[in-house]
Amino acid sequence: MTTAPPRPRAARFATFMFFGLNGFAMGMWVVHIPNVERATGISHSTLGALLLVLGGAAFAGMQISGPLVDRLGHRRLVPAAGVLLGLAVCAPGFANSWWTLGLSLILFGFGNGAIDVGMNSHAVVVERAYPRPIMAAFHAMWSIGGAFAAVIGAATLGAAVPTGVTLTCTGLLCVLLSLASARFLMEPSDAPAAVTDAAEAAPGRRRTPGRVVWLLGLLALALMLSEGVANDWAALHMEKVLGTSSSTAALAYGAFAVAMTTGRFLTDRVAAWAGPAAIVRYGAALAAVGLSIAAAAPWVPLSLVGWALFGLGLSGGVPQLFTAAGNLDTRASGALMARVVGLGYVGLLAGPALIGGLTRWMPLNVTFAVPVVLCVLAAVFAGVLSPKPEPAEQPVG
Repeated sequence: MTTAPPRPRAARFATFMFFGLNGFAMGMWVVHIPNVERATGISHSTLGALLLVLGGAAFAGMQISGPLVDRLGHRRLVPAAGVLLGLAVCAPGFANSWWTLGLSLILFGFGNGAIDVGMNSHAVVVERAYPRPIMAAFHAMWSIGGAFAAVIGAATLGAAVPTGVTLTCTGLLCVLLSLASARFLMEPSDAPAAVTDAAEAAPGRRRTPGRVVWLLGLLALALMLSEGVANDWAALHMEKVLGTSSSTAALAYGAFAVAMTTGRFLTDRVAAWAGPAAIVRYGAALAAVGLSIAAAAPWVPLSLVGWALFGLGLSGGVPQLFTAAGNLDTRASGALMARVVGLGYVGLLAGPALIGGLTRWMPLNVTFAVPVVLCVLAAVFAGVLSPKPEPAEQPVG
């Protein structure tokens, strides 16, 4: 098998669509947070609490949608989650108090969690029909969607378009494209017979591998916690530790994000040659080196190199973990995916808060030792992605 048949190709395009839409919806929400905060009249601390509510609702959406996607199928759950996300992203634009915003974020978080698990589970199904890894490119598309949101959001904010109007247009786009893409999605039964038989017969997929899925989840937590640290603290590190201007400080996150997106577009081809365990092992090691350079560098250019290496190192690991989780047991792919994605999401939320708490007792750049250690541990335990084959049965007599 050297090329994918038409059905997987269409399903791959539809999956790109859902990843891009999810990144776009999340990005449009993020760039409008200051406007929503002003419109509702809430304080920074109240906003922080409501963002935790959003995160909790997303985690709940992941855990509920995982078993549902196994039961209902991708053609039902993924578009339904996309429609829910589209409807939910409109609501914060019309919130006028803390409790209306809270209700909006519960709905938005739940929809985001549901589509996160659904589209990743579907991506695993599509990847099975391909002769090479393709998961990392889907995650790169999520980043591209967020980048488009930043540009379009900046334009609408500059033109003084009301937040409710912008988010409503975003929501309608999500709804329409989710419904239009539904017919192109695949179920495991749609895969070629040879692919399905190989997946069922692969070592470790004959029973639900509880211990392995939790190890994968802990690795996802470690890597996504590190990613969360970069998202929230890279620019502040440049400004507070190296004394740069705000505009220069923004380059730190820019270097990280560009390197991560580029790395995700390159990861699939490298993974096809080196294997998923090598991507996680050497990528996490590179991330540890990069963040150490960024934290210790006395000069801005060297620190930017460190942040770029950090993003490049982290770029390929999480997609490999999600693929491994979805392939552990083809009968419960969604439920297993929900555990790993959920733990990773916990890390993404916990990382910035953990670093913020540690800054009470130590300098910001010293706190980066936590994600560095986690990256080293991820490199050490990356072998979980290369399960040992089951021993052959000994002949009797």
